[in-house]
Amino acid sequence: MKTNSLSAWILAVRPYSLGNSVILVLIGSALAYTDHSFHWLPAVLCLVFAVLMQCTANLVNDLWDFLKGADKPDRLGPDRAFAKGYITLPAMKAGIAGFTLAACAAGIGLLVWALRAGILRYGGWELIAAGAACILFAYFYTAGPWPLAYHGLGDIAVILFFGLVPVGFTYYIQTGAWTWEVLVAALACGLVIDTMLMVNNFRDREEDARCNKRTIVVCLGAGVGRWGYFALGAAAVALCLTLLAGGRIWAALLPLPYLAAHTATWRKLLRIDHGDALNVCLGETARNIMLFGALLTIGILLG
Repeated sequence: MKTNSLSAWILAVRPYSLGNSVILVLIGSALAYTDHSFHWLPAVLCLVFAVLMQCTANLVNDLWDFLKGADKPDRLGPDRAFAKGYITLPAMKAGIAGFTLAACAAGIGLLVWALRAGILRYGGWELIAAGAACILFAYFYTAGPWPLAYHGLGDIAVILFFGLVPVGFTYYIQTGAWTWEVLVAALACGLVIDTMLMVNNFRDREEDARCNKRTIVVCLGAGVGRWGYFALGAAAVALCLTLLAGGRIWAALLPLPYLAAHTATWRKLLRIDHGDALNVCLGETARNIMLFGALLTIGILLG
């Protein structure tokens, strides 16, 4: 692969993972639509911001996992562009800065729209705080003197920034409110997306232990990875069932087929147990996340 080529950048931003950001904004927007408050422009800006911030986080992760020794050229997981030498250090730093600035531009657009719409409760400071938190998460998940992913906080960070924040603020920006149903849907999304981190950490547990990357699986043992993976998906479906209390029957029941797909992948994870063969489970997990997002979005729209 040619150094700093388009193909190298596509590999670096990990397009297979960007669907996570898409489904989060879709679910938040679907909830706003059923509450008669959907606005297409902030929904699009939320989507652009979420995707750009995920690209930023992926690039920072690509760079700093290599610098910290977690990603080596012979890693078990999918190829990393910087570790393979496909992107140079100056280009990677420039790319991170570029994606961050582009995300900030989308965030400023959101702030301007929301202020003009008069929909915010705290004068826009809540959006500034949320945007700043997203940027800090993107960087300090793997970078900095105390990276979250290296101190057992990766899963909490994913549930927060790939669940509660994007779904909640996508809804809030369009409605000026926050409901218990939004909280349930956002938390369910965070748990489902954390299954991808869990299977990654389960696969890499021996490498992570060698480089002192203290994930939950490294700290508490492989059993937590095996059973935690299943528990995350099952808990997400259980949370969706609570939407029955709000009369959202389809949103509660339609995600149930996801649990069957999730269970099948979990059983495969147990059989394989270790090695790069677990990348099959990683691919299936990405597919299952998209399935969950599609089913929950459709269920919300159906009522």
